[in-house]
Amino acid sequence: MSAPEALAITGPTGSGKTALSIEVARRLDGEIISMDSRSVFRGMDIGTAKPTPEERAAVPHWGIDLVEPSERFGAGRWARYAREKIAEIRARGRVPMLVGGTGFFLRALTHPIFQEPPLDPAARERVTRLMERLDDAELHRWLAAHDPVSAERLRSWGGRQRVMRALEVPLLTGRTLPWWHANSPPEAPPVSVLPVVLQVPRDLLYEGINRRMTEMAAAGLEDEVRALVARYGEDAPGLNAHGYAELMPYLRGERTLEESLELARKNTRDYTRRQLTWYRTQLPAGALWLDAARPRAELADEVVRAWRPHPAA
Repeated sequence: MSAPEALAITGPTGSGKTALSIEVARRLDGEIISMDSRSVFRGMDIGTAKPTPEERAAVPHWGIDLVEPSERFGAGRWARYAREKIAEIRARGRVPMLVGGTGFFLRALTHPIFQEPPLDPAARERVTRLMERLDDAELHRWLAAHDPVSAERLRSWGGRQRVMRALEVPLLTGRTLPWWHANSPPEAPPVSVLPVVLQVPRDLLYEGINRRMTEMAAAGLEDEVRALVARYGEDAPGLNAHGYAELMPYLRGERTLEESLELARKNTRDYTRRQLTWYRTQLPAGALWLDAARPRAELADEVVRAWRPHPAA
């Protein structure tokens, strides 16, 4: 295995990735590239638990507030951005650190996606509008009919955007995602990373998720969602994130605020289960698994020791 080009700190939602990454970055002279699929969107601050201004001032952060919620920003686009940033950070003699829980983003670096065939923008827009009218169950049925392999893979740790992405490929090209992966060259060489995974006992993880949703509500999540919906509309791609989508029925008067928050808690807990499945089955070899309940200084010591044989430049 080649020497890693970047350090990746990942783990389920609420496992303490941000705090640990800042501690490690200070010790290694690192710069952080956000590996969170929702932090790329401007205006989505409270519900995504972005690093605070103070945290961003302490350590350089990249990959935050890149696009409007009305835009699509998938794993392939993020990987292209991250490759550029990794090269820039290494050229400065510093350590690139990928921090976040979006496993598909990490995999797009370690297992680069295929080179896409040319897709007609007008046809893609028509297919997108069609898929957006389907509920989640219907989307899965369509995907199972056109690409049963991807449908089965995404059943346990997918998400609406990933299902739509997997479905648009056969609808537009006549070939499935697995076919393109097998028959089209990757768009870039793989990036070697040293993955660090934070582990939290499930009961403590769920307790933290429930508490964090309550704190987000107190911090003004309702007003944030209301302003975003007023500006971008309910169908904006970025707004299907947990904590945002669940509040929309409340804004329409169809659900109480507490019912919406409780659904957001449940959906986030379900998402963490899919994250844990992904980490167990999809992470690159050589991952360092750490008990997040240990003191942060101890965890940082261990991460630094693991990285030291692999200087940034």
